[in-house]
Amino acid sequence: MEALNSIVGAINGVVWGPLMLVLILGVGFFLQVGLKFMPILKIGTGFKLLFAGREGQGDGQISPFNALMTSLSATIGTGNIAGVATAVFLGGPGALFWMWMTALVGMATKYAEAVLAVKYREKDELGNFVGGPMYYIKNGLGAKWAWLGVAFALFGAVAAFGIGNGVQANGVAQVLESNFGVNTSVTGVVLMVLTAAVILGGITRIGAVAGKLVPAMAIAYIVAGLLVLIINIGEIGNALSLVFTYAFTPSAAEGGFAGAAVWAAIRFGVARGVFSNEAGLGSAPIAHAAAETKGPVNQGLIAMLGTFIDTIIVCSITGLAIISTGAWTSGESGAALTSLAFATSLPGGGALIAIALSIFAFTTILGWSFYGEKCVEFLLGVKSLMPYRVLWIVAIYFGATGDLGFVWLLADTLNAMMAIPNLIALALLSPIVFKLTKEFFASGGKSEEPGGTPAE
Repeated sequence: MEALNSIVGAINGVVWGPLMLVLILGVGFFLQVGLKFMPILKIGTGFKLLFAGREGQGDGQISPFNALMTSLSATIGTGNIAGVATAVFLGGPGALFWMWMTALVGMATKYAEAVLAVKYREKDELGNFVGGPMYYIKNGLGAKWAWLGVAFALFGAVAAFGIGNGVQANGVAQVLESNFGVNTSVTGVVLMVLTAAVILGGITRIGAVAGKLVPAMAIAYIVAGLLVLIINIGEIGNALSLVFTYAFTPSAAEGGFAGAAVWAAIRFGVARGVFSNEAGLGSAPIAHAAAETKGPVNQGLIAMLGTFIDTIIVCSITGLAIISTGAWTSGESGAALTSLAFATSLPGGGALIAIALSIFAFTTILGWSFYGEKCVEFLLGVKSLMPYRVLWIVAIYFGATGDLGFVWLLADTLNAMMAIPNLIALALLSPIVFKLTKEFFASGGKSEEPGGTPAE
C-alpha cells in the first residue's frame, strides 16, 4: 500500500503542478475575456432562466432546472464541508481567496462546457440524449482528436469511483461513526441500498430526486452557516482581512496551524475549488446534455450558476465560519474542522454538519453515478450501463470502509487527469462558444437551435 501511495503521490505532484494551475485558471480567464465577462454580468439572466426552466422547454430527458440540480448534486458534497476545511488547514485562510478566483473564471468554463454539450449531443440507441466532453471532442474537433475523447471517457469512468463514490461514502461513514457511533460497515450497506433505489431508474429518477433534495439541503446548510456568521459578526472583518492578506503573503504558524507558504494557498485553494465546483473537469456538461432546453446558450446560462452557488455562496460560508470562529488554528482538518467551527457557535452544530455532509455526499454519489455510466457508455455502448450501475453500488461499501487518506489522494489525482482533455477541447472549440453567444444576444435570445448531432 505504501508503494501505491508513493506512486499516486508522485503523479499527483505532477498533474497538480504549475501547468495544471495555468490550464485551469488560464482557460477560464481566456473564456471569460472572450465572452466579455458575460457569465458574471448575466448572473441575473441565468437565475431568471433557471426558474423559468422548472418545466422542460425542448428535447431531452429532464428539465433545465433538474439538470442543474443533478450537476449541483454532484458538486455540493464533501468538497464544500471537508474540502474547504482541508484547503484552509493546508493553505491557510488565503486558500479561500484562490477558491473564489477559481470560481469566477470557472463560471465561464462551466458556461462553455454546457453550451458545447448541448450543441454536440447525440441520441443513443435507447433514444436518450447523451453528451459531454467526449462527444464535443468527437463531433466538434473531428476524427484526429478522437483519442482525446476516449482519454476523457476513460479517466471519467475511473475517476468517478474516487471523486463521486469512494470519497463521498468514506466521508459519510467517518462522520457518522465519530458523531453517532455508527459502524462504517452499516453505513456502507445503507448507502448501497439507498443508491440502488435511485440510480437503477436512470437519469429521470436521479433528476427527480436531485430536484427535490438539493435545493432543500443547500438552503438548510446556508441558513445554518449564516447563523454561525451572524453570531461571530464581530470577527467577519478580521476573517476577510486574513483571507486577502494570506492570499499573497505566507501565513505564520498559529495555535495548531503549522503555517503555509503562498504557493500552498494557491495550490490547495485551486485544487479544492475545482474539487468542489468541478468547473473545467468536464463532469457537469454530461448532465446538462440531457436537459429539455431551448438551446445551447440557454442551458449554458443556467449551468454557470452551479459554480456560483457551489463556491461563491456555499464554500464561502464554510470558509468564513472556520476562520471567523478561530477554529482554523485548532489543528483539526477536514469535516472535523468544519464541525468544530459550527459546534462552537450553534448547539448541536457538530451533529448538524454530520447530517449535512451525509445528505450532500449521498446526492453526490447519485450525480456521479450518471457521469461515470455515460463515460462507460461512450466507450462500450448501452449494454454496459446496468453492469456499471451494479459495480457502482458494490463499490460504495469498499469506499465507506477504506482508507480516507489514499481515497482523497487518488480522487485529487484523477480530478486533474479528467480536466486536461476537457480544457484542451474548450480552448480549441472556444470560437464556437463565442459565435453562439454573440448570435444569441444579438437576436434577443431567439436564434437558438435545440442542439444535437445525429449518432454515427
